[in-house]
Amino acid sequence: MCKQCELNPVYEFTNKRKLCKNCFSNYFLKKFLFIIRKFNMIHSGDIVGYKKENNLKGIVLEDLLIFLRKKSGIEFVRLPNSKANKIAVDSSLDSEANEIVNLIIKGNALDLKKSLPVEKNIVKPLYLFLDEEILLYAKIKNLKFKQNKKEGNKIQDFINEFEKKHPEVKRAVVNSLLELYK
Repeated sequence: MCKQCELNPVYEFTNKRKLCKNCFSNYFLKKFLFIIRKFNMIHSGDIVGYKKENNLKGIVLEDLLIFLRKKSGIEFVRLPNSKANKIAVDSSLDSEANEIVNLIIKGNALDLKKSLPVEKNIVKPLYLFLDEEILLYAKIKNLKFKQNKKEGNKIQDFINEFEKKHPEVKRAVVNSLLELYK
């Protein structure tokens, strides 16, 4: 049962806490706002551009930016648009962990800064979300998206298998990077 409202759960955290649809939606939106604040991504007066994509992460990012516009009045524009002073990209915890491990294995540790949540004028509002959380949010909100073919590589497959046996490993990889650049 959902810890807060006693309804059937749709999501369970690694600590066994469970959430129903409504509570998960609220958690997701609060976490989105937390990410924006924690990493100081978007400020009043910013014009944030984003690429209109019909894939899962692109549709969820657009939905969240619309939510933020209604809540804060910040202006969002579809790219290409020269008015934007920041660009929001749909990078998640899964894609960032994969990129970090790839860079380390290939010996490109100097490029690790590109995997930070804010790099120059690029912001990543989905930075701390797992792909499975993003997918569940899209399903709960009935967002229509185009399913992409899974294009994995050996390293990504290894990380995904490792995550099954050791939950939170992707989060640990990203948190380690954040610690390096504190």
